[in-house]
Amino acid sequence: MTENKYKITINACFLAYIVQAIVNNFAPLLFVTFQREFDIPLSKITLLITFNFLIQLLIDLASAKFVDKIGYKDSMVIAHFMCALGLVSLTFLPGLFSNSFVGLLVAVMIYAVGGGLLEVLVSPVVEACPTDNKEKAMSLLHSFYCWGQMGVILISTLFFAVFSIENWRALALIWALLPVVNAFIFMKAPIASLNEEGEKGMTIFELAKNKLFWVLFLMMVCAGASEAGISQWASAFAEKGLGVTKTVGDLAGPMAFACLMGISRVLYGKFGHKIKLDKFMNLSCLLCIASYLVIGLVPNSVVGLIGCALCGFSVGIMWPGTFSKAAASLKRGGTALFALLALGGDLGGTSGPTIIGFVSDRFNDNMRMGILVGTFFPILLLLGIYLCKKEKARNV
Repeated sequence: MTENKYKITINACFLAYIVQAIVNNFAPLLFVTFQREFDIPLSKITLLITFNFLIQLLIDLASAKFVDKIGYKDSMVIAHFMCALGLVSLTFLPGLFSNSFVGLLVAVMIYAVGGGLLEVLVSPVVEACPTDNKEKAMSLLHSFYCWGQMGVILISTLFFAVFSIENWRALALIWALLPVVNAFIFMKAPIASLNEEGEKGMTIFELAKNKLFWVLFLMMVCAGASEAGISQWASAFAEKGLGVTKTVGDLAGPMAFACLMGISRVLYGKFGHKIKLDKFMNLSCLLCIASYLVIGLVPNSVVGLIGCALCGFSVGIMWPGTFSKAAASLKRGGTALFALLALGGDLGGTSGPTIIGFVSDRFNDNMRMGILVGTFFPILLLLGIYLCKKEKARNV
């Protein structure tokens, strides 16, 4: 009976990850359009991604302090309205400023606040809901980001093909409806407490003194880097290797990656009770290492793309699996734990692609060399799983 009571909360959390996928993936589809319409250099427009990331990092860090004071329900509602406001602002702010780029930047910063909050809030809200298998619920939850990412790319591409890309503002307003609707759902949804009644969550200082936390933090950095290291370069890999258009490259690269990542999470969400999380994560790390090696060593572009898709399947469990291990290992972790883990994931999400890009550049734009160096991340994650198990056994 209690589980049924929280079904609306879990479903709203699924939608919240689709909202996060919208704010992270919609604007990048319009970068060339922004360049043409507002006469902004592409080098400047790519700064929008950097600012989106920086704001989300700051929110990850700050939320450890303010979310508990505001409350999860109110924070979740604020996050959704910020996402909606940012998307709506995209349609008119560039025209209000003499420098259109400033208007775009402000809009991105508004929805980045919402996206950063969602990243911190959604996982602990689901973790707190009374469910039979937390790992399964967490894996299924994170699959919705993948489906959201695919949906944004497919629906937006279809909309632009039918109504022309010049009408992108109308689509931005349509996408803004989802966070508004979900905000009202969260107003009615029950939110369970992460901690037992009367129990206080761990502080950042307490977590910082805990060895197990640092192992888990390292695992989150590696999970984010392993995932983003390939997903961010998959489109370029498809375009350069196969000589296809950007649209086809996006479908062949990031779409295939996101699809298999989502399938991996759904499979664990459905059959997770039949396989131990550690075992699934170990096998996933080995498959990820193999995928990186195939992409880096096999000169055939089609085989490289298959490697990209398989990498999507392999990284599926890494992020939600680490969240689940952290929640089970540090029972009093609370908001600070989830906020810092989100920070670790975001650090990995930027460092992975950056290191791969830097190494590729040093080897005369040889992307394969960069990806080979990126194999370090799943190897380190594999070591982290072992250290986590060892540290937990020592503390028993």
